[in-house]
Amino acid sequence: MTPIELAERRHARDVVLLAGRLLLSLIFVHEGLQLTTHFEGAEKAMAALGVGTPLLLATIALQLGAGLSVALGVLARLGAVALGLFCLMTASLFHASFASQNELLHFEKDLAIAGGMFILALSGSGRLSVDRVL
Repeated sequence: MTPIELAERRHARDVVLLAGRLLLSLIFVHEGLQLTTHFEGAEKAMAALGVGTPLLLATIALQLGAGLSVALGVLARLGAVALGLFCLMTASLFHASFASQNELLHFEKDLAIAGGMFILALSGSGRLSVDRVL
């Protein structure tokens, strides 16, 4: 393999890691913003599930903080682990009613996102990230 081919492969890997980070983080940043801008409604909906305001605030902070961490590649490994664990917890606590096809689908999606986050945590954020500059 020539040096140019090697450089092209490394660049492609970094572009794919960037795209993956952006795709994985989108749902968390979006949901964090939705919970923030519709806080009263979210608070009522969470209360109906037995989730208090402190946990709602922690969820918003995690979704926005770790979501941006993954998107920008700032401590991306840590952010990815946090979001992966969050997905596993969310799946087991809120989407484990398999009698409902919709809940099963959400459970499976949470598992898939967690898997992607754990792969990202192992692979790192790549050269197209703030981590690389630091």
